[in-house]
Order: sequence, then C-alpha cells, then structure tokens
Amino acid sequence: MVSAVALRQDHAVTSRAAASIRHDVLDRYRHLREIGKQHHTDVLPFVSRDAILHNARRIGLGDGKTLVLDSMDDLTLAFDLAIYTAPTGRSRAIDRYPGLTPCAPGSDEALVLEAMRHARFAIVCVERRHDAAGLIVSDLFRGIELWLLDEGLEISLPDGSLLATRLFTPDSFAMTAGVLVPFEIEMLEDVLCEAPQLGRKTPAALVDDRRFAEAIYRIALADGIMEQVTYLDPSSDG
Repeated sequence: MVSAVALRQDHAVTSRAAASIRHDVLDRYRHLREIGKQHHTDVLPFVSRDAILHNARRIGLGDGKTLVLDSMDDLTLAFDLAIYTAPTGRSRAIDRYPGLTPCAPGSDEALVLEAMRHARFAIVCVERRHDAAGLIVSDLFRGIELWLLDEGLEISLPDGSLLATRLFTPDSFAMTAGVLVPFEIEMLEDVLCEAPQLGRKTPAALVDDRRFAEAIYRIALADGIMEQVTYLDPSSDG
C-alpha cells in the first residue's frame, strides 16, 4: 500500500512538472507568434498591389488585374510569395521592411524578424508528438528533424501527415509563417511536369527555388486541396 501511494505521488509530481513545462513552452510560442503576426501586418505596406496580382496570377488566382478567389484564405498563398520571394534581381518585401521600421536590438521583435528573413519553404512529415508541446517533423528535402510548434497542427495532424509550409526558427523550435498546404507525394510529378527545369536541381536547391512553392500552391488550388485547410486560432477559438 505504501509503495502504491508513493508511485501515485511520483506520478502526480511528474505530471505537474510536465504540465508546467508545456505551459512555459506554449507561453513562449504564443508570445513569439503574436510578434510574427504583427510583423506580417506591418510588412504589407511594403508589398505592392502589382506584386500581389503578379503572384496571384502565377498560382491561378488572378485574371488580368482581377483576383479570382473561392476563399479569401487562398490569398494567403499569394501574400506568402509576395513577402518571402522575389524575381531574380529584385528585393524581397521581408528584407525591405526592417530597414524602414527597425526593431530594438536584442528584442524579441528583432529576434522574430531576423528568423522570418531566413524562413524557408519545406515539405515536412509528422514523425511524432514532442514531449513538451508541438510536433517532431522531418524536412524531407533537407534531411533534418525539427521541433515544430503550432497548436492547430498539434491538434489536427496525425503522425505520418505530409505538409508544405514555410518555416522560421526564432527559438529552439520552428514556427510556420502562415502557409499550410496538405501535401501528397504524387504532387511532385505534377510539379516537375509544370516546371521540368526544377528536376535538374538537387533536393535542397529544388525546395529553395521560388518556382517550387509556386507550383505546389498552383496545384493545390487547382485540385481543390486547399479546401481541406481551415485557418483557426486555437487560443481564441478554443
């Protein structure tokens, strides 16, 4: 009986410790996430209407100077390209933004912005749940594992799921830059059919090429894959 009580007490202590660690990790994540959301809002004035229309047309969301949308959420894909990529010889909006709106050196705002400037498009596979919070994912094209913190994905994605997204790493964990595309291996064949020149690149160079993300977004929209995605805020939507 004494042993059983001791085991229950040890289990209770362990559970409280785990809950405390999860609470601290999620607090840090939510704080950095809010900063990232603010940066995404503040960078929009550095994105021209022409850039948005250009990227929207390239992924099938534009006709001339008119946007053609089934859902306003689809426009997130065009904004992602307009903020984080640029044609050769042109600057990216995410790089122009900090020059005119500098953050205090050493602040979390500066930390998050620098991480966002180094964000990378990735195809990831969910390997397992992280012990504290979030997911352990493998970056299929770069051959590395990452700790990905995202409350919505932790709730909704089973192990083995594939996802195309853009990631930045402001702490020991990575976060998404807002774009989430359910991925299927068969989509690679469609990508290479649309952009055969990408097939001559190494896997790491392929996923870094802006045309790869464009093709993934275009295919996902055309095939109705984005209808599977709902953007929610777990902290406010419960």
